[in-house]
Amino acid sequence: MTPLPPLSREQFDALDGDGQFALFVSMRAEISRMAEEIQSLRDQLSKNSRNSGKPPSSDGYAKPSPKSQRERGKRKSGGQPGHKGHTLRQVCDPDHVVLHRVVACLDCARDLDGVRLTRIEKRQVFDLPPARIEVTEHRGEVKRCPGCGSLARGMFPSEATQATQYGPGVRAVAAYLNSYQLLPLARIVELFGDLFGHRPSESMILDASKRVYAQIRPSLDAIVAQLTAADVIHCDETGLRVDGKLCWLHTAGTPRLTWYAPHRRRGAEAMRSLGILPAFRGCAVHDGWKSYFTFDECAHALCNAHHLRELRFVKEQYGQTWAGGMSVLLREMHAVVKAAPPELTRLPREQQRMYERLYDVWLFRGKVVNPSPKESSPGRRGPRKQTPPKNLLDRLERYKQETLAFLRDFRVPFDNSLAERDIRMMKVKQKVSGCFRTWKGAEEFCAIRSYISTARKQEQGVLRDYLNRWCRA
Repeated sequence: MTPLPPLSREQFDALDGDGQFALFVSMRAEISRMAEEIQSLRDQLSKNSRNSGKPPSSDGYAKPSPKSQRERGKRKSGGQPGHKGHTLRQVCDPDHVVLHRVVACLDCARDLDGVRLTRIEKRQVFDLPPARIEVTEHRGEVKRCPGCGSLARGMFPSEATQATQYGPGVRAVAAYLNSYQLLPLARIVELFGDLFGHRPSESMILDASKRVYAQIRPSLDAIVAQLTAADVIHCDETGLRVDGKLCWLHTAGTPRLTWYAPHRRRGAEAMRSLGILPAFRGCAVHDGWKSYFTFDECAHALCNAHHLRELRFVKEQYGQTWAGGMSVLLREMHAVVKAAPPELTRLPREQQRMYERLYDVWLFRGKVVNPSPKESSPGRRGPRKQTPPKNLLDRLERYKQETLAFLRDFRVPFDNSLAERDIRMMKVKQKVSGCFRTWKGAEEFCAIRSYISTARKQEQGVLRDYLNRWCRA
């Protein structure tokens, strides 16, 4: 905006009373507009991963390191009670046994060769054997039939179709490193060369992924069917670059299932075409994106981790005490639900009503300091722009039942952390590789990642039990 030229004293004195009043009114409107713009810029500068939905990678070096939302001092570091340990334990049947004989006494040097053993002490060392690729040569006999003169050849197995090729084990490891460990193709080639002395081509790695993708489609259909029939699912979406264009990665999951799919769009059109939410009748947990609410055949629950971050922002940036009180209340309700006896499926109705009344009290206090904006000025379309505290208040009031769903049904979680954990590694993939070159590659990656993540959640051996078998086909 071009600044107005300065107004001299003589020009101001030349104005009559109405002119001076009009000038005052216009200046006040301009100051109000500038104050709103300054506050908006301050809000943008103050947002980080602790008080908004921005990722930690956007914080930069100048901002403070992100702090955990957890309260300090309640639990010591290390494994908690009930945690299954992973201590290295001795095995009964070691692969190799090395006997260290006692020849003489270390104190008096007496020969102990013929002395009877008192006991055997055992110490086991777990280590990797020298890594190498084994080459199996398949030889097929060729015989000429004395009766008809035709040649009869021995049948080769399915993994031996060419004069030389890599076997299912190599292809399984290549697909696993690419789709689950997120290694780029060039680094997988380097890794094979360093560990096994063979450097497969990048096309072999891509072909291995295609083989797995073709074989796991029935399993992916089963994952979608089980998600559709689940009581609670976690949903989220994030940007994904494919062929240099911004697309969207959609995910749905449970503690035992994971499903990913790319789509050109983010909203309800994409969610309908992907097929899970239109047929879902349970409770969908998400971050409040409006497109989710277009599916009214299922219940909804909002992520309170998002609310806690936004409440922190309102408290820190605007100094409004109601945000701190609401944050404490949400944490208290979460703690009560976690401490409830396992036989309970919901909080007692009286306790629910008490917390709902407290929730309404903090909403009322927030409305007192954040009244509804006045009508927009003449010539300006639409309602007047609201402040972030007012927007948060309106959402907490409008979606009160969805925010407090975890009180009425303990199957509904307090937050949407499961979906965020599922989607986090997909963002790491994009940071490592930049983008997917083709749409087909993005679909294959999402499918294999869905399959492996589901197997992981169900504590299944991925390489030994699944990918190796699929790569044999």
